[in-house]
Amino acid sequence: MKGNAAIRSRLFTRRALVLGGLQAAAFTALAGRLYQLQVVEADRYAMLADENRINLQLLPPERGRIFDRFGQPLAANQLNYRLVLVPEQTVSMTETLAALRSFMPLSPAEEERVRHEAKRNRKFMPITVRENLTWDEVARIEVNMPDLPGLSVEVGQRRYYAYGALASHVVGYVGAVSEKDIEGNSDPVLSLPGFRIGKNGCERTLEPALRGRAGSRQVEVNAYGRVIRELARDNGVPGDDHVLSIDMGLQEYVCARLEDYSASCVVIDVVTGEILALASVPSYDSNVFARGVSNAEWDELIRNPRVPLINKACSGQYTPGSTFKMIVALAALENGVMPMTEQVFCPGFMRMGNIQFHCWKKGGHGSVAMVEGIMQSCDIYFYEVARRLGVDNIAAMCRRFGLGEITNVGLPGEKPGLVPTAKWKMATHGVAWQKGDTVVVGIGQGYILMTPLQLAVMAARIANGGYAVSPTLVHQIQHRDGTTVPAAREFPSLGLSPEHMALIREGMIRVTNDSRGTAYRARIEEPEFAMAGKTGSVQVKRISKAERDRGVIKNEDRPWKDRDHALFVGYAPISAPRYAVSVVVEHGGGGSVTAAPIARDVLREAQRRDSARRSEAKRPAPSRVIDTE
Repeated sequence: MKGNAAIRSRLFTRRALVLGGLQAAAFTALAGRLYQLQVVEADRYAMLADENRINLQLLPPERGRIFDRFGQPLAANQLNYRLVLVPEQTVSMTETLAALRSFMPLSPAEEERVRHEAKRNRKFMPITVRENLTWDEVARIEVNMPDLPGLSVEVGQRRYYAYGALASHVVGYVGAVSEKDIEGNSDPVLSLPGFRIGKNGCERTLEPALRGRAGSRQVEVNAYGRVIRELARDNGVPGDDHVLSIDMGLQEYVCARLEDYSASCVVIDVVTGEILALASVPSYDSNVFARGVSNAEWDELIRNPRVPLINKACSGQYTPGSTFKMIVALAALENGVMPMTEQVFCPGFMRMGNIQFHCWKKGGHGSVAMVEGIMQSCDIYFYEVARRLGVDNIAAMCRRFGLGEITNVGLPGEKPGLVPTAKWKMATHGVAWQKGDTVVVGIGQGYILMTPLQLAVMAARIANGGYAVSPTLVHQIQHRDGTTVPAAREFPSLGLSPEHMALIREGMIRVTNDSRGTAYRARIEEPEFAMAGKTGSVQVKRISKAERDRGVIKNEDRPWKDRDHALFVGYAPISAPRYAVSVVVEHGGGGSVTAAPIARDVLREAQRRDSARRSEAKRPAPSRVIDTE
């Protein structure tokens, strides 16, 4: 018995020792693991815990505002209530959207967009379901929030354009970020729900400066992803404000004057190059695009035969007609091929080989020299000048006036126009340049194309005595550090003879102030406001010989699309030129009948507003965001 007891005691002791050893080993391992977790890797797990508890969210920067030269807001920011959806916070996105439809109808297009963005983005990225919610919609959503997991109402900003269609082609609009916008762009703010960037006009060309730098905030969330509190916030850097050179009072007047036409008008300061008005009618409301254009609205815009979406002032390319004759005259004077006093006899036509070229005046003008040729717009005179010059000499003078190239005014879609040469025709059409091509170019017809903006710059360079003024839309930039950058610039001389420039201006003065001038009836009668200019009419449909023989049908009797374009370029005042203008009226008929009276009224208004424009502009209002609710 005693032996059995001793054996059991020894077994128990050994088992106790083994168990104790195992316990000690387990405790040691546990202590070691605790030491590793709490001491060695404490920082790592603290970071992981914070990442589960703390979310870092990007904040969209406040977009810079755009003002006219007097501080009138052209593009401002308003409060925008939007409904956003976070897919990972929903039990089922389908069920959430179905619950939302029970009290706020969603179109199939809206649902399809939400589902597409949910597939494209990460599940924790919020998706904008609808923007610009009304107070009633916000209230209904908030009341039903317990039944809408993953949905929330956020307060953001939306772009507001106070002048709507009056400045849309200049200011442009913002729109949703597309996949193409994101490609190659590392700015994470572009992935934010509802974020919008410039799509047209100055909103697009000034985008980097207007956008600013994104901010961020740290928020504490619970296990369900709900925000408990905000821990830290960096509001980022708002975009820079920009003051444009546009005078909205003048811009409104120009748009009203062009209202009945498909037309464009540009008014430029001949000294500074600042554009005071740039109008293209008909136009569109920028607010429609900022909130999202509907299919019906889009169809209406693109089906309009007068193409309101095109900025005719810098994207419309037109044959300049007789407004081009000053360039031909200057080329002749500078190249010494036509003395200013030499006369050319105009019988109403000119024969070259077996082709007969006609003057606009059927009976002809008789003998005319250069000033009279400009004043009466004699085609035969300029046929002869062009024949002597050759097209390449004409093209060289065009380049000195910035024709045939983009002005870089800062508007997207600007076209360069076209200044033809012999080399260009061979490369483009595969045929040699003909003498007949040259004489046609001499009166601004044929292959040559210009934009209304280029015509205004041309007139400005003539008016200022031959300085290479270039157009700008930016009056000054207002940085967030309080500094401003003015748009004052100096321009080089074109190197043209002052005597020749004075002769060209004399011809333009007589166009509007001599009773024989083509625009005499459209003159400004107040001596201090008197203008100089040049008319132009451009055939859209060729007139056949048969039509000439039986009498050409009146312009107003033709279908609208077959009528001539009406053009006018000019400047004022004559005594000290300050403002240049170009007017192009599509299918408007004669330049003297339609375009010249418009230019007269616009130049008179520009001068009437002169004293206000030269006074110091008002500073922009300090309020950053407009709440219209």
